[in-house]
Amino acid sequence: MSAPEKQHTLLGILFVIGAACCFATMDTTIRYVGAYFSVALVLWARYGLHAAIMTVWIALSRAHGFRSANPMFQIARGTLLAFSSTMAFAALRRMPVAEFTAITMLTPVVATLIARVWLGEPVSRLRWALVVGGFVGALIVVRPGSGIIGWAALLPLAAAFSNASFQIMTSRYAPHENPFTTNFYTGLTGMTIATPLLLASVADPIDTLLQAPAEQVGALAAIAVLGTAGHLLLIMALGKAPASTLMPFQYVQLAAAALAGYLAFGLAPDGWSWLGMAVIGVCGAASAWLNVRAAADRHRPVSAVQVDTVAD
Repeated sequence: MSAPEKQHTLLGILFVIGAACCFATMDTTIRYVGAYFSVALVLWARYGLHAAIMTVWIALSRAHGFRSANPMFQIARGTLLAFSSTMAFAALRRMPVAEFTAITMLTPVVATLIARVWLGEPVSRLRWALVVGGFVGALIVVRPGSGIIGWAALLPLAAAFSNASFQIMTSRYAPHENPFTTNFYTGLTGMTIATPLLLASVADPIDTLLQAPAEQVGALAAIAVLGTAGHLLLIMALGKAPASTLMPFQYVQLAAAALAGYLAFGLAPDGWSWLGMAVIGVCGAASAWLNVRAAADRHRPVSAVQVDTVAD
């Protein structure tokens, strides 16, 4: 590898680590504002500001446009991701950030399972072992019957299944779309779905924002900025290095989530949680690496979401 290639690879790795830190900080911030704002308001702010940021980005860039080659793909993809975010935001009101992140990191493992059931794709013994191992890791984290997390663990699990479906769909259609245009429609679709939910909520969203402390409103805006920045960093990372090289570094998010949760709330995973997170991290990273390698073998371009394991 030449010196310029090494520099590009290093920059790509730094971008992915930056994205992981953005997502971990975003999830911690969501848990922080959960005591003040409804899930509908957080969801609307997350995607509304995301759409606004990408509108400005595309308007200032001559290389990207708003026209989509497949609008139905954008709607279906955005709907799946919005559902994932809804489950994730609801979960973060009820469970620690690190344990939540660990369960959502099952996404590559779940994608293998869905590809077998939905698409009939062959699954090797190694992949089945990784699927089983990932769910064993989740059971170690949750420890059913212990009362540590409880039924709330079903929420990030639902997010992982929805996000896995989102990734499978995106891996097949995204190569025909501009990634920045797709990122714009991600925000637009999410905002469109969140708007009626927000209007149907009991509390008046305008009064809620006006009465909320300034730091809470600022945190709400930070959620959108962090989510948008994380996805943009992933896109830029893939322009610097192969996905198979970058993907394992996405699991830095597990450590970042544990650190952020401890600094913000004084919550640290116990020994069993660390063990379960390690099992999920190994199985998830291996599954994602195999998925990326399989896409490369089929000579299909790899999109940003194939290294994006969290529903943010």
